[in-house]
Amino acid sequence: MKKFKHAINLLVILSLLLLAACSGGDTTSTDSPENSGDDAKASAGTMFLGMVNPPTGFNPINSGDVAAVFLQKFMFDSFLEMDGPLNFVPKLAESFETTDNQTFTIKLNKNAKWSDGTPVTTADVEFTLNLVANPVVETAVGAYISTFEGLDSSGKLPEGETSIPSVKVIDEQTIEFKTSKPVDPNMIKEQLGVKLLVLPKHILGEVDPAQLSQHPFMQKPTVTNGPFKFVQYAKDQYVEFEANSDYYLGTPELSKLFVKIMPAANMVAQLQTGELHMNVAGGIGKIIPTDYETVDSLENVTTVIEPTIGYQTMMFNTETIKDVKVRQAIAYALDRQKIVDNLLKGYGEVIDGPYTSLSPYLNKDVEQYTYNQEKAKALLEEAGWDFNQTIQLVVPTGNKVREQSADLITQDLQAIGLKVEMTTYDFPTIMQKGEAGEFDLLLIGFTFTLDPEISALYDSKGTYNFMNFSNERVDELLTLGKAEPDADVRQQIYNELQDIHHAELPYISLYSDHDYAAISNDVVFGAPKIFGFHHDLQKWAVSGAK
Repeated sequence: MKKFKHAINLLVILSLLLLAACSGGDTTSTDSPENSGDDAKASAGTMFLGMVNPPTGFNPINSGDVAAVFLQKFMFDSFLEMDGPLNFVPKLAESFETTDNQTFTIKLNKNAKWSDGTPVTTADVEFTLNLVANPVVETAVGAYISTFEGLDSSGKLPEGETSIPSVKVIDEQTIEFKTSKPVDPNMIKEQLGVKLLVLPKHILGEVDPAQLSQHPFMQKPTVTNGPFKFVQYAKDQYVEFEANSDYYLGTPELSKLFVKIMPAANMVAQLQTGELHMNVAGGIGKIIPTDYETVDSLENVTTVIEPTIGYQTMMFNTETIKDVKVRQAIAYALDRQKIVDNLLKGYGEVIDGPYTSLSPYLNKDVEQYTYNQEKAKALLEEAGWDFNQTIQLVVPTGNKVREQSADLITQDLQAIGLKVEMTTYDFPTIMQKGEAGEFDLLLIGFTFTLDPEISALYDSKGTYNFMNFSNERVDELLTLGKAEPDADVRQQIYNELQDIHHAELPYISLYSDHDYAAISNDVVFGAPKIFGFHHDLQKWAVSGAK
């Protein structure tokens, strides 16, 4: 956790530097997105997306939030894309194969190159993997390579080592790596294949790994290998991208792309006026459910609703709420169905644990914590709870439903006699407070993978284990789950994990809200979707383009 704390501190510094840079009059593009849009509408080659969460940064190997990762995938290609549940299609990798579930071979697209014309080669891949594994490098993606032979459970090399012994460069387009044991190939493809982004060795190769996060590249990527190039980030307002005309999968149809950051309430008006072409998926571009009816009535947009693998949680700080009976009492006190019915207008589901109904690994035999305030009160009495003690509930701003759910949660907890003090912060601050353990209860949302591997949250050293939850059997099961190639055996492993979660309750899942997407009729190609949002970005287009 100390390493992550360091990373968060650096992210704050980077954010401040970025703010200073933006306010310092960057002359590369000073137009507001609206003004740029007016110009662009003449060529009809600009698209505007709306999201509510600002990114914490642009470091492809050390971004702990969904918004940052979402934005990076416009600029950096992953090896593969998952355009449907466990359906993998080539992207930066021409092929991604294994014959024994232990030795994997990635063959890069021979046409792939960086936006400065330098070819993307296996030297870049090897460089990136070694950086992620380097103990002195701050990273949030170590879990993706933690099954590699020679690395520990957090994906790190032993102190003093800088090269992964199980990674072997065959030629400029072909690279191999080996896991410590046979694994489920779908897990590797979804994590390493879909989520890991490659860094340019010719730009960052001489940088001290310990100082990598502070390099200017992580504030403003100057070289990318995806369909778009970074132009600027107007902090908390918008991110501007321009087409990478030399993109190896084809020149993008769009000349410009803006992702606007705004309160959810503003999206409806901007969808109606045509200032937005769509909201974004993945829980970071939510339209308020109370606005669904209004949006449905708009003649210039179409709407789509999909269940998701993302979910909202309320973490317990197990250092301050040590007694599991108190955590269980709080869980029983919550009327989570009311949140789904009232705030989500029924477009969601109450879940317990880390898997939604979309997951094939959901253990449906685990009994839910149903709303029962009398049972909650009894458990508090049993635990000897001091009712004069005030509980600190920390809530991120940006997601309106989550903010509103905090009010309902507070009311439910007060109804069983608990004193609750709620405070709200922007997301970067929430990440700092989470890591520092400055909360009793913390609301936060997650979207991991369809694969059940969830070490980043549950492992005692997990990046997002803000709960300070530590359970030897859980760590053991997580290791076994990652290393088990047989799906049926994995199911048993993750069933046991869900049983332990139910008993120990390091956090209570609140709900999984369905994704509600609104797309302008001007969009010719492209749409927000749960799987494969960033697939075929070069084909995205709006009417009148070119």
